[in-house]
Amino acid sequence: MSKGVRILGAVTSAPPPALPYALIATDLDGTLLQAGDTVSARSYEALATARAAGAQHIIVTGRPVPQVRHVLDGLGYTGLAVCGQGAQVYDAARGRLLHSVSMDRELAEVALGKIEAEVGEVYAAVNQEGLDAEMLIGPGYRMWHPHLPTVRVPRRCDLWSAPINKVLLQHPELDDDELTEVARSVVGHLVNVTMAGEHTVELQPPGIDKASGLARAADVLGVCPSGTIAFGDMPNDIPMFAWSAHGVAMANAHRELVAVADELTLSNEDDGIAVVLERLYG
Repeated sequence: MSKGVRILGAVTSAPPPALPYALIATDLDGTLLQAGDTVSARSYEALATARAAGAQHIIVTGRPVPQVRHVLDGLGYTGLAVCGQGAQVYDAARGRLLHSVSMDRELAEVALGKIEAEVGEVYAAVNQEGLDAEMLIGPGYRMWHPHLPTVRVPRRCDLWSAPINKVLLQHPELDDDELTEVARSVVGHLVNVTMAGEHTVELQPPGIDKASGLARAADVLGVCPSGTIAFGDMPNDIPMFAWSAHGVAMANAHRELVAVADELTLSNEDDGIAVVLERLYG
């Protein structure tokens, strides 16, 4: 070959390095958020670095849209968010729901009745369906996040006044694990039962969980499970871990999530998400 001939394409720059993960899915409470519904400067910068490298960040939370919008605004978040334990896919940039699944209210009443037949009276609340919907609190139910807006109603029947996407349960004596176990054994064939946090046992429409919501949002984003890393702290994050390629549990995570995690990081208060993202994305 003549030395004077230049082969087109023979001299090229090195291809950009492949992303460790194209999608970063983070839970909020006990995971990304610290006290007071805040995100630390370190976590904010770590997410910004990952996005600059080409990764996408998606929030996947049990909270419905009305209870998470202030967090998204504070982050300057303009992507998709999976809310309501997977029942809602929210476009933060446009301020609209792309997908939403309501829970049959008659089914919710039947499920509550079956649980009470087994363990006695339970206290209930509901998240209503919609962008500006309210959280209704029934008699006896104690709201453990006083910074979130709620409306207390005098009778349980008032909980069903408008469409809902989930029911939240508490019991005067059983702890969260016990109540979840009993509810799942009694009505697990009718509804999805999950524990989403301390004092937060929930009933959802069958087939709805964080994995179903994340899968729907990831399809819109053009991302596959194999390109997803997920962060969480509670049993409601187990389906999301199963769907994703890599699941990272916080140091403060529930033992059931730790048991299925691929990795354990520091707690939410110690910037556990940032620790992992800094390692992966520099």
